[in-house]
Amino acid sequence: MGAKGKPFYRLVVKEKRSKRDGKYLENVGTYNPMLDPAAVDLKHDRIQYWISVGAQPTETVASLIKNNPEQTVEEKAVAVEARAAKAQAEKQAKADARRAEADARKAEADRIAAEKVEAERAEAEKAEAEKAEAERAEAAQAETENAEVEENTETAENAETVEAAAPEKTEENQPAASE
Repeated sequence: MGAKGKPFYRLVVKEKRSKRDGKYLENVGTYNPMLDPAAVDLKHDRIQYWISVGAQPTETVASLIKNNPEQTVEEKAVAVEARAAKAQAEKQAKADARRAEADARKAEADRIAAEKVEAERAEAEKAEAEKAEAERAEAAQAETENAEVEENTETAENAETVEAAAPEKTEENQPAASE
């Protein structure tokens, strides 16, 4: 029974010679492997009757009978509650895991953003330092040029002063040439 990917089984008593999916004598239980733990509901009194009259259980059915002894109504209710509690605990654990994963992803994104901001700040500081260095170099070059201009100006003034201080050569001041 069930559907593709969702198996569900009925435990039945059949004649050995009947078809696999053919007519059966009695339905003695169900087995749902999709639940965790698997849900097994057996009619133990009817199973014992059929075994007493010669029915041979298959290996799978024998295993189900062995691993799922007869339970009272209270024991079944406790088992159902335990199954529900386990399912709730698993659901909570999954939710906590998703929340922790989301927090980890957010922390990683924050770390990456902080690294990016730090890198941008470092890049800006580097650019600022380069700009300041370039300005200092320009100022030093301008200062050097000003010093050269001043030096040239002083040299020119000194040259004029020296020329002015030197008497002009005139014919009177020149020694007489002998004739």
